Amino acid sequence: MIENPVPDWVFRVDCPSRPILDQIADKWSVMAMAVLEEPHRFNEIKRRLEGVTQRVLTQTLRRLERNGMVERKVLPTSPVGVQYSLTPLGRSLQEPFGHLYNWTVEHADEIQQRQQDYDARTTSPDGSTQAQAQALSPAPAPAAGQ
Repeated sequence: MIENPVPDWVFRVDCPSRPILDQIADKWSVMAMAVLEEPHRFNEIKRRLEGVTQRVLTQTLRRLERNGMVERKVLPTSPVGVQYSLTPLGRSLQEPFGHLYNWTVEHADEIQQRQQDYDARTTSPDGSTQAQAQALSPAPAPAAGQ
């Protein structure tokens, strides 16, 4: 039994936690905040986050700045540089995000195996999944009198 059950209002569509979770708990936000354990310039962050585009990283850092997780500091250099660092609020997420990250690393092999097992069970001989087959199949004709 859960000691402190989650109140029902947190599951409502108008719960204020929903947009915040959406904005801070996505893949690039979590990884950007992990990189920002120490302050870094934009291109340093981009180099560390293999696969992120400049556009997505810019959007991610702006969103984190707007939510108070990251601070953007213009450096008096030529050309002008920008450095990003975690705010105290952003640092407060390091421990819970660290637990989440460690959990994903610890369970990655098992999850990948389960994904492969699922795909093998739900893939047709033509290579399509059950969901794809359902989307492509015509809707059943209505019964007489309906």
